[in-house]
Amino acid sequence: MSRSSLLLGTTAWTLAALIAACSLTLGEYPISFTDAVSILGGGGTLIERDVVIGDRLPRALTGLGVGAAFALSGAILQRIAGNPLVSPDVIGINSGAALGALIVLTVLGGSGLMTVVGALAGALLTAALILAIAYKRGLNGFRLVLVGIGVAAMLGSGISLLLIRADIYRALVAAAWLTGSLANRTTLHVTVIGLTLAVVVPTLLILARQLRLLELGDDLAQTLSGRAGGGRTPLLLVAVVLAAMATAAAGPIGFVALVAPQITRRILAERQTGLAASAAVGALIVVSADLAARLLFSPTELPVGVLTAILGAPMLLYLLARANRIGHAG
Repeated sequence: MSRSSLLLGTTAWTLAALIAACSLTLGEYPISFTDAVSILGGGGTLIERDVVIGDRLPRALTGLGVGAAFALSGAILQRIAGNPLVSPDVIGINSGAALGALIVLTVLGGSGLMTVVGALAGALLTAALILAIAYKRGLNGFRLVLVGIGVAAMLGSGISLLLIRADIYRALVAAAWLTGSLANRTTLHVTVIGLTLAVVVPTLLILARQLRLLELGDDLAQTLSGRAGGGRTPLLLVAVVLAAMATAAAGPIGFVALVAPQITRRILAERQTGLAASAAVGALIVVSADLAARLLFSPTELPVGVLTAILGAPMLLYLLARANRIGHAG
C-alpha cells in the first residue's frame, strides 16, 4: 500500500467514524455527546438507551460496513474488467440480489436470515448469467457493461412484477427497501455485514497478488498465475458476495460501488484504485449521506439511496462521456 493510499484511508475512516459518532447524538431526539458516551457505557434512561443503542448505533455501524462492502465490490469489479463503468449496481448484481430478497419478502413471506440467503442466491445466479453471456475469449469490460445493463433491465421488470402482485403492505415495505435505507437496522444487519467483511477481507489479502497480476494484462496474468482467465473467478465471487450481503443488510444503495473507487483513484492520481482506501471512502459516503438524509428534510426522513443516487448519477454520466471521448479519439 502506498503512503498516499494509507493517508487517504486513515483520513476517510477517521471522518467516517466522527460522522457516525455525531449521528448518535442528532435527530428528533437530540442527545449530547457526553450523554451518548454515558449511554454506551450502560447509563441513561430506558428511552435514551433505546434511541442510541437500539436505533442509532446499529444504523451507523451498518452504514459503515455497507459502504465499505459496496466500495470494495466496485473496486474489484473495475480492476477485473479494466473498466471504470463496471460496478455491481450498473451491471445488475445488486438487482439480482434485490430480486432474490424480494422473492423472500413478498412471495415466501420470510424475513431476517431468509432475506440474506435470497439476496446471495439472486446475486450469484445473476453473476453466472452475465458471465455466461459476456464471456467470449476473455472478459471485455464494455461487453460486460452492456450485457449487465440488459440483465439489470430484465431483473427490474421482474422486481416491478413482484411489487404489482404483492399485497399493499408488503409492496410498501419492499418499495422502501428497494430505495436503499438504513432505517430500522438491528444487530442482525450489523452481524450480517460484519461477518461478511471479517471473512472477505482476509480472503482479499490472500488474493491480492492475483489482483495485481491482472493489472499486467490478461496474457501475462494467465502465464504467471497458471490459471485460465488469470484467476478472475475467485475475485469475482468475492465481489458478488460483498454486493449481495451489503444489499441484504441495507437494500440496493445505488452508485456507492461506482463512485467510491473513482473518487479514490482521482484523489490518489494513480492508475489503479487502492482497495483499502476505496473501502474507507465508501464508508464515509454512506454514513454522510445517511446523516444528511435524516436531517435535511426533518422531520421527514429520506432513504439514503436517494442521496447516493444524486451524487452517483452525474458521476456515471461523466464516465460515459469520458469513455465516449476516448473511444472517438482512438
